[in-house]
Amino acid sequence: MLSPDEIRSNFEKVTVRIAAACERAGRSVAHVTLVAVTKTFPAEAVGAAIAAGATNIGENRVQEARDKKPLVSGRAKWHLIGHLQSNKAKDAVRLFEVIETIDSVDLAQKVGAAAAKLQKRQEIMLEVNIGREPQKNGADPDDVPSLVKEIGAMPEVHLRGLMGIPPHGEPEETRRWFRALRELHDRAGLEQLSMGMTEDFEVAIEESRFWRRSSAFSSSFSTSSTGSSWRG
Repeated sequence: MLSPDEIRSNFEKVTVRIAAACERAGRSVAHVTLVAVTKTFPAEAVGAAIAAGATNIGENRVQEARDKKPLVSGRAKWHLIGHLQSNKAKDAVRLFEVIETIDSVDLAQKVGAAAAKLQKRQEIMLEVNIGREPQKNGADPDDVPSLVKEIGAMPEVHLRGLMGIPPHGEPEETRRWFRALRELHDRAGLEQLSMGMTEDFEVAIEESRFWRRSSAFSSSFSTSSTGSSWRG
């Protein structure tokens, strides 16, 4: 495990990169939220990331968060960024402030029902398979308008925006996918976008306005700790 000092150093490096990207894009850093992805890292490392300044934590698996979160020191907003199985909706609602991987009306309804039982309005994002890749989860881009309309009308959930992971490629190769997701977001009139990974978030910042993801644990920030991490 990286030491707290190494985690702090890595966190500071990525915030510097965010600030530089925002300056190039003529945007305020206030419009970018870093979600530090903590998949496979122990509670002590998550606590160190929070102590370093991370205010948003991303986890891929409900079970891992269930075991880890009670042991984490410090407060942060927890995001589920991995695929959610419908039978784990209740635990997900209990553990996460934001569920970023809603990709159907049925799953949104199950999350809403779990939220209602906890007297909670659950923040969610609609996951979009922006590149229509068969190996990835997410709604088809053509279905986004109808899904936003139906899910957005559910009182138990708050549909904040869209989340998407572009097809793998060099940073500039991802630009068109980020732009396509932003255009979907703008047409839907939503608040936020969650996109961009450690290796391409500068491009995502140029093409969007909102959340970004990275790992506070990568020694160089040249790669993310998961394949879906810095969606932000």
